[in-house]
Amino acid sequence: MSAADLATDPATFLPEDLLTTFRARAAVHDRENTFPRDDLADLRERGYLRLLVPKELGGLGASLLEASRIQRRLAQAAPATALSMNMHLVVTGAALHGHRLGVGAVRTILETAAAGNLFAFGISEAGNDAMLFDSSTRAEPTRAGGYRVTGTKIFTSLAPVWDRLVVHGRVVDAAEKDPRLVFGVLERTAAVETLDDWDTHGMRASQSRTTRLHEAQIAAQQVLTHTPVGPNPDPFVMGIFGAFELLIASVYTGIAERAITLGTDIATTRRSLATGIVHADDPDIRRHLAAAAIGVDGAVLQLEKVLSDFDALGQGSGGPGDTDHGPRWFLHFSGVKFRATEAAIAAVDQVLRAGGGSQYFRRSELERLSRDVRAGMYHPSTAESVHASYAKAQLGEIGAARIPQER
Repeated sequence: MSAADLATDPATFLPEDLLTTFRARAAVHDRENTFPRDDLADLRERGYLRLLVPKELGGLGASLLEASRIQRRLAQAAPATALSMNMHLVVTGAALHGHRLGVGAVRTILETAAAGNLFAFGISEAGNDAMLFDSSTRAEPTRAGGYRVTGTKIFTSLAPVWDRLVVHGRVVDAAEKDPRLVFGVLERTAAVETLDDWDTHGMRASQSRTTRLHEAQIAAQQVLTHTPVGPNPDPFVMGIFGAFELLIASVYTGIAERAITLGTDIATTRRSLATGIVHADDPDIRRHLAAAAIGVDGAVLQLEKVLSDFDALGQGSGGPGDTDHGPRWFLHFSGVKFRATEAAIAAVDQVLRAGGGSQYFRRSELERLSRDVRAGMYHPSTAESVHASYAKAQLGEIGAARIPQER
């Protein structure tokens, strides 16, 4: 393995002793509902914020596939820390995709991240099922070429600590016939209000709080792109969608991988008083753990395939095993996320069934994982939107199909 490979090798980048420390902290932050600032400090020191920044811009030059593997490993120790850091990686991953395709506006994100700034992601809005493709946030143009944005963003991970926030809003312009969106970067000012409202079932340490924007200023030089309302092929938006879905899938896959490890350890150390056999030799226990492993194995294979393809698309130099999925990219992004998170939930549940009643207690790491993994169902793309998208791809819009009338 070369020195360059070692820089982003998961086991080297996140050594086992550091993961042990993260795992111990995770239980405390979950119990106290606090953000893992010590984890962030350790990750900063290791270059996490520069992970997806190209080397020529001062970063570590990792691919999205390499970042996914590192995120899976981090999630095996501290799921909420991994989920939080995902948002920085989504922003820098989208910028990396745009940079590879020659989009000049995203360079500022990569350079700012290389300088040690932490990015968060303010896109989600209550009731906005269109997500990236529409917004209830108002973006009013300024004379200087920027925007004043007003609205409420939900699930803003890294809320207590971010340095820069990527947001979008619908442009308020009566002269425009066709509605459009603007994407840009905000700095933390008095116009950006962070609520202290995060008290959830799982992923508690992510502190993904609500953010209110009160005419917050996107400077002209911080405007990233404009898009029409609705699905579109904008490189930065595609980068956000792809990086978000695939890195989210990575976190929940990592949680399931950790659960399987714990389940295996439990099965090989417990013995049934009724039968006298080790649980690892019990057919029912074996079936539960095998089902978990089968589901997660499939999730890893599809996740790594689409990540490799996405990296190749951005670099414009796909190898013999890489595929350009054309109009189906967005379907594959959302499909992988849905299948991986559902497989992760199912796997953790199978391990819980195999682990016995002691795993129901709060002192159990599996108990915490069982709560954290369920957050996966709430991230876009949801089960409903994925099924709707696939149905549309197969059947067209509702009402488009017509049965010919007999004459």
